[in-house]
Order: sequence, then C-alpha cells, then structure tokens
Amino acid sequence: MTSNGGLDGWLVVDKPLGLTSSRVVEVIRRRTGGKVGHAGTLDPLATGVLPIAIGEATKTTAYAMTGRKRYRFRIRWGIARATDDREGEITGESPTRPSREAIEAILPTFTGTILQRPPAYSAIKIKGCRAYDLARTGKPPIAQVRPVEIAELRLTAIPDRDHADCEALVGKGTYIRALARDLGARLGTLAHIAELRRLSVGRFTESQAIALDSIAEHKHIATDCGFLLPIETGLDDIPAFVLNGGEAARLRTGQRVTPGEPGALCRLERLNDGAVVGAWHDQALVALARIEGGRLRPIRVINR
Repeated sequence: MTSNGGLDGWLVVDKPLGLTSSRVVEVIRRRTGGKVGHAGTLDPLATGVLPIAIGEATKTTAYAMTGRKRYRFRIRWGIARATDDREGEITGESPTRPSREAIEAILPTFTGTILQRPPAYSAIKIKGCRAYDLARTGKPPIAQVRPVEIAELRLTAIPDRDHADCEALVGKGTYIRALARDLGARLGTLAHIAELRRLSVGRFTESQAIALDSIAEHKHIATDCGFLLPIETGLDDIPAFVLNGGEAARLRTGQRVTPGEPGALCRLERLNDGAVVGAWHDQALVALARIEGGRLRPIRVINR
C-alpha cells in the first residue's frame, strides 16, 4: 500500500461467464477508486483466471502477460461458427465425428512451435484496425499466420460423439479458438469452442482466484480478505538484478546505474541491449529497467 493509502498489487479474479474483461476492470475500479488494468483478455464466453493489476502494479502488466497460460476447453465437432466459438453464427456443418484414436494421434503434431492463423474475430490489428471491427463490417479479414507455442496438449475426456474435452499449456498470442478450428480441419471435420476456462497465467493460478461477487461484497479489499498479491507477482520470467541502497535511490530518480552485485557485469553482457529486467532492493521491486550500454535505465519506477 502506498503512503497515500492507495492499493498496489494484484487481484486474481475468477471471471464469470458473459462478462468482458473490461467490465471486470470497471467493477474493481469502482471498488478501489484507483488505477486498474488486467493481464490477458478473456472472451465473454470464457471463464477463469483474470489477473487484475491495481495501482503501481499496472506498470508491470505488459511483462506479467508474457508467461504461459493453461486452458481447459470443450470442442464441438461438426459445426463451424464465424467467431470459432459458440457465440457466432453457423457458417458450415459436417457429419464427420472423429474417434478418440484419431484425436489422440494428431495432438502431438500441434505441440511445440506451430503456425496459427488468428480468428477473424480477434483483437489483433490488420492495417491499423482491430480484426473484430473489420469482421463486423461483413468482410471478415484474413489474418497472417504466425508462430505460436503449444507446450502441452492432451485429451482429457470424450463426453459424447459431438464433443471432446482437452487441456493445453500455451505461450503468448495463442488462440484456443483457432486451435479447435484447426484440429477439426486436420480431422476432416469442422469445429468450434463450446466451453473455455483459463486455469493459470504465469504464476497466477486458479487456486488464487476469487469470485467477482465475493470481491464486490468487501469494502476494504486488501485488509478484509487478504486478496491482494504483491506487485512483483508474475515477473518470474524477467531477469533480476539486486541493487544497494544508493543504486536504488539513483534509479528511482531516473538515473542510469550499473549494479554492484557480484557477477552483475557478466550477466549484463550476456543480455542484449534493450532487454527489460527487474531492479530490486531489500527484496522489493524498485523499477523495471532497460539495458543500455551495460547499464540499467529505468522505464517503470515503482512508487511505494
């Protein structure tokens, strides 16, 4: 908590079905009265882990979003929809239903780094415009394929011949809707996402998630319920450098510093100019900094 009484940290919200991520942010903003953002958009028809940054934590959202995400999802075979989920209008049908053996046989070909074309209804930009805005004009855009990472992909259940339940661990920029669509195509049928739940985003997990209604009931989020996680949560993938008191003070005022910790110079040399790192003092994040010429230049100073 900052000296002015503001809240700084992360809330892990269990996003309910039907709400946009922006709507969840609005609810939390009304409750906290401060700056609020989120790390990783969830579609309205998706549920699960939505990390919400409050106060100074909003300075770290772009870097907290780089971690892998785990999803549990249900595929509906035999029907294609414009949005690649159950919300869109039907664009095609197929009588083909894949067998368990066929599904399990192709899953390994979708792991690792693969090429994926984002859905027509997505937030990516095409010639400066959001794809979903272009799609709503009646002329769905064709996005360029791009490499994405699928670290794990497994079949967990087949509840009936029309559906298959799966779980996946994926890297940044991977669309589960596109994965379902492409699995259907590879299996000689059509497919879309019927249900989607996010289980984790980096270090933010389902076990930490709080129902939105539960948060809204509490006037004092941090003190009443211990919901608030530290600002530093979610930055495990960012290289860290430890500063002494003088270095931390200079960095906070915008000055460039060279960390004096043992081995720092060698570590700086191994990182590319422009890489973003965390600068720490007394077990707390001082700033996110960019490496420039073997020194750290602050780009996001954390005020406490």
